[in-house]
Amino acid sequence: MEAKQTVFVNEFTNGILDPNGEMLGPVQDGGYIVANTTPGCWGPMITPCIRGGHEVTKPVFVEGAEVGDAIAIKIKSIRVTSIATSSGNDKPMEGRFVGDPFVAVKCPQCGTMYPETKIEGIGPEAIRCANCGADVTPFVFTNGYTMAFDSNKRVGITLHKEAAEHIAQQGRYFMATPDNSVQNPIVTFAPHDLVGTVARLRPFLGQLGTTPAQPFPDSHNAGDFGQFLIDAPHEYGITKVQLENRTDGHMDINRVREGAVLICPVKVSGGGVYLGDMHAMQGDGEIAGHTTDVAGIVTLQVKVIKGLTIDGPILLPVAEDLPYLAKPITKKEKEIALDLAQTWGVRKLEESLPISFIGTGANLNEATENGLQRAAKVLGISVPEVMNRATITGAIEIGRHPGVVTVTFLCPVHYLDEIGLTTLVRDQYRDVLE
Repeated sequence: MEAKQTVFVNEFTNGILDPNGEMLGPVQDGGYIVANTTPGCWGPMITPCIRGGHEVTKPVFVEGAEVGDAIAIKIKSIRVTSIATSSGNDKPMEGRFVGDPFVAVKCPQCGTMYPETKIEGIGPEAIRCANCGADVTPFVFTNGYTMAFDSNKRVGITLHKEAAEHIAQQGRYFMATPDNSVQNPIVTFAPHDLVGTVARLRPFLGQLGTTPAQPFPDSHNAGDFGQFLIDAPHEYGITKVQLENRTDGHMDINRVREGAVLICPVKVSGGGVYLGDMHAMQGDGEIAGHTTDVAGIVTLQVKVIKGLTIDGPILLPVAEDLPYLAKPITKKEKEIALDLAQTWGVRKLEESLPISFIGTGANLNEATENGLQRAAKVLGISVPEVMNRATITGAIEIGRHPGVVTVTFLCPVHYLDEIGLTTLVRDQYRDVLE
């Protein structure tokens, strides 16, 4: 098929990222992807026919992207369309899944795997097996809330029981669930443990990336959640070695927002760019396990970077989101540094730009080690050098607990020259460099 300048996406996976599955597009190198994304996490979590913890978009084939390349994804815009949502801490329901409640749900009464469901009424027992009528939700809340947003999507407030139950009666409307989505709206549960809490919106994508080299449940395409797949008793179980085929698209890093650039590995022909799991807001770490899942409209621009072989994503956050020590050196700071260099006889100062490597693992220690190793491998330097640079010109920040971090630091431009990223990084921070 002829590549298109813009590919519009309103189709979704069944929760499995499958490199052998059909892709949309192709989109031109340098072209745009415009997607109407579904809410992630809780809706898919109470929809047993979805075989992952999310309901992400069908992947898009990017023209010219080959295994061993990378794709730079510029997030041009993110717009929340949901009027309200529900979220909170989860509790798996024993006896309703095989090994993993996110992936392999089994009806406790008739034994059907991945059963179709119907909604009867509202509340945590409303999700029923279409085959036998049994309560089949694999998760319930331990502490939950329903939140409504103002029309300009600037703030949200958590609602009382009556308002939450009103929203629950028209769940797909209030969540603006896309037409082709099959998920049950989580507002059906009408949780209301928090009432009157005010929160600012800063939407971002919890899922953005490329298709892994073997089938993965979408929520488990990461080094922390992927641990649940190792030797799992269901059909999507993998070995520890096979976990390396992931692309870490499920990051829940709140800096993956409008204006940021995410550079993703290409592990299948065409890359297979997918997205979803939009969140209205989230503090570093997503310590509750879940946040405000919303539907939305996202515009991305994609650009193939030939020959840049990476294991996981590289993030160029908006300048505002950079750690203090990793912000580009200002003209005034450079003048002071030059005077200091002359005093001490240092002939040349490094020119540097910010870069952030994503690391994932079973826990934060492993994720940090993974991020350090990825940075060292891509730049062709030692891990100790990365550690020093991240310590004095950057930071290690938590994306998601238990095991997603960013390793951010000011990187010498000559390192970026060698991997062909200087122009992209300089363009991202042009406004603060001038």
